[in-house]
Amino acid sequence: MKNILTLAGKELKLYFISPIAYVLAMVFLMVSNYLFHSQVFFYSRLSSQAMQFQGNLPQLNLHEILFRPTFLNMAIILLLIMPLLTMRLFAEEKKGRTTELLMTSPLTITEIVLGKFLAAWVIYALLLGLTLHLPVMLSTFTDVAWKPLVASYLGLLLLGGVFLSMGLFASSLTENQIVAAVISFGILIGFWLIGLTAQTMSDSAAGELFSYLSLLEHLDHFVRGLINTRDLTYFISLTILGLFLTHRVVESQRWK
Repeated sequence: MKNILTLAGKELKLYFISPIAYVLAMVFLMVSNYLFHSQVFFYSRLSSQAMQFQGNLPQLNLHEILFRPTFLNMAIILLLIMPLLTMRLFAEEKKGRTTELLMTSPLTITEIVLGKFLAAWVIYALLLGLTLHLPVMLSTFTDVAWKPLVASYLGLLLLGGVFLSMGLFASSLTENQIVAAVISFGILIGFWLIGLTAQTMSDSAAGELFSYLSLLEHLDHFVRGLINTRDLTYFISLTILGLFLTHRVVESQRWK
C-alpha cells in the first residue's frame, strides 16, 4: 500500500505542474455550471407558468428537475474529458523512455497500475468536488434532498472509475498520448452506444442484455437516489476489468 501511495503522490505532483488538470477543471466547472443554471431557468419558468394557471406554487421534485438532468448531462461531458486525464499515464513513460526504469524498480506491476489509477481518481474526485457549491448554494434558498445527492455523487465516482480504468488501459497500449486519448474515447463511446441501443430494443431479450451493459442505465439508478448491489457490482467489475487489461499489457511489456 505504501508503494501505491508513493507512486500516486508522484503522479499527483505531475498533474498539478501540468496545465491539463487546470484546463480540464475550468472547462468542467464552466460546463457544469451552465448545465445547472439552464435547469434552474427551466424550473423557474415552469413554476411561473404553474402560478399563472393554478394560482399556487406546485409541489415539484427539485432533485428530479434540477439535479438529475444536470448529472446525466455531466456524465456526457466526462465522457469527453476523461480520456485527456488518463492519456499521459503510461504513454508519457514510453515516450520519455522511462518505462524501463519503472519496470526495474522494486514496484510490482499491480502497484504501478493501482498507483497511477489512484492519482487519476483523486484528480477526478477533486473535479467532482468543485461542483458541490451548486447544491450548497441552492440550499440557501430552498430545501435540498441530500440523500439522492449523495447517491448521485457516488454513482459519478464509480462511473469515473470505469472511465479512468479504460483510459489507463488505452494509455498502456501506445506511446502517443493523442492516440491513447482517441482509443480511450472510442472504448467509452462504445459503452455509451450500448445504452442507446438498449433504448431502441427495450422489448427484446437483446434489449435487456444491452440495458444491463449500459453505463447510462446504471448511472441513472444512482442519480435517482437508488443504491443497490447490482449497480455497484457492475461499475466495480468494469473498473477491475480495465485495470486487469492494463496489468496484462504492462506485464507483457516488462519482458520485451
